[in-house]
Amino acid sequence: MKYGSFMLLLMLAASCGYFETEKVSSEEIYKEELETINWSEVDRYPSFPGCDTIIEKPAQKACFINTVQTQLYETIDQGNLVATRKIYDTLNVNFEISNSGEISILQIKMDTVLQKEFPNLETWLLQSIDSLKLSAPAYKRGVPVKTRFVLPIIVETN
Repeated sequence: MKYGSFMLLLMLAASCGYFETEKVSSEEIYKEELETINWSEVDRYPSFPGCDTIIEKPAQKACFINTVQTQLYETIDQGNLVATRKIYDTLNVNFEISNSGEISILQIKMDTVLQKEFPNLETWLLQSIDSLKLSAPAYKRGVPVKTRFVLPIIVETN
C-alpha cells in the first residue's frame, strides 16, 4: 500500500507540469491578429444616403458602384457629346475615399481618341465626382478607413 501511495504521489507531482499555462504577451496577440486580418477587404463599403440601410457586403458594394456609375453616365449624357466617328472605348476612373468620407480622383485614364473627340470630358467627370456626397466612409473593424477604387466607364457613340 505504501508503494502504491508513493507511486500515486509521484505521478501527481510529475503531471503538474502538464497543467501549467503558457503566458502570451499582448504584443504577440496583436501580431497574430494583424496577420489574420485581410487588409484588401473592408467590413463595410462607403455608402451614399440611399445605401445606408443595406447590410450585406455584396449589396453594399453594388449600391456604391451603381451610384457612382449612374452619376458619371448622367454627366456624360448631359454633355450631349457629338463625335465625328463611331466610338466604343473604356476609360478608367481611379479615385480614393478618405477615412473622413472625402472623394478625390487620383487619375482618369482615357485613350487619346477620347481626349481628342471630347476635350471637356475629363473636366465633366471631375465635376461629377466632386458633386457626390457620401454619408459614410468604408469601415474595417469599426474604424473608418481609406479606400481606392478603379471604375471602368464605357463611352459609346452611334
